[in-house]
Amino acid sequence: MSKAPEMGVDVAGIQLRSPVIAASGTFGYGVEFEEIVALDRIGAFVTKGLSREPMPGNPTPRIIETSAGMINAIGLQNMGVRPFIEEKLPKLRQMEGAVVIANIFGYTVEDCLEVIRVLNEAEGIAMYELNASCPNTSHGGMVFGTDPDLLKELVEKTKAAVKRPLMVKLSPNVTSIGQMAKVAEEAGADAISLVNTFVSLAIDVETRKPRIANKTGGLSGPAIKPIAIRMVYEASKAVKIPVVGMGGIVRAEDAVEFMMAGATAVQVGTASYADPRAVENIANGVKRWCGSHQVERVSSLTGAAVL
Repeated sequence: MSKAPEMGVDVAGIQLRSPVIAASGTFGYGVEFEEIVALDRIGAFVTKGLSREPMPGNPTPRIIETSAGMINAIGLQNMGVRPFIEEKLPKLRQMEGAVVIANIFGYTVEDCLEVIRVLNEAEGIAMYELNASCPNTSHGGMVFGTDPDLLKELVEKTKAAVKRPLMVKLSPNVTSIGQMAKVAEEAGADAISLVNTFVSLAIDVETRKPRIANKTGGLSGPAIKPIAIRMVYEASKAVKIPVVGMGGIVRAEDAVEFMMAGATAVQVGTASYADPRAVENIANGVKRWCGSHQVERVSSLTGAAVL
């Protein structure tokens, strides 16, 4: 192939230079990676989850290594939406090539709406990613993303408030990911991202106690990749909006696999703990893979698997 492959993709009307995005919770607020990753060589990055007020997170230990992955129960520790706008966003606006996706969450619908109201007035954000894996404290702790009615209400009200495209991050801890993807789409989501981490438990056999202070945590990393790919495939068949896939991506071929299963773009998370430059390296790797496989446009890989 004589010319370089076209690496741009469109996610909910937002043009990205690459289909490879840095996932929420593993890339800080972006500014921390300024000297490490060339932001103009990746598609975008997703901020740590932003809440209405600052949150200290869960007690330690809250991250442990597992076979082919890790369990975390950080507890969505973050500085809060207003300090983010005051302290981090001005710097992000000065960083050439930075495409910022703001991850938002709350334990009530009103919490989410307040975060959105604050972000709507700020410049320098391309899109919102709504974390639907939080327990709704108004409904006895039921997780938004595991109940169709709660998810519908959350997305509908959030969509009515946003001034930017809305991507909904779905929980994998459901019976039918296709159904939940369809609910999100019908409620107004412009895109969906999946999968979030799987609820998991590890026990110290010497102390007979959980290895995580929170007892359970979210499993991520290569161990979940085959399940995540299956869920991306099912979700992409259920909806017409873009699907952003994630779960155990550590090399270019993993990203290509997710795209062939139906993803328009992918997010890289846990790999950044082992290699802070993983997102950029994988983005460059996907470009090389396309070149060596005569793929003229990376977007042509979406849904290309013969299943």
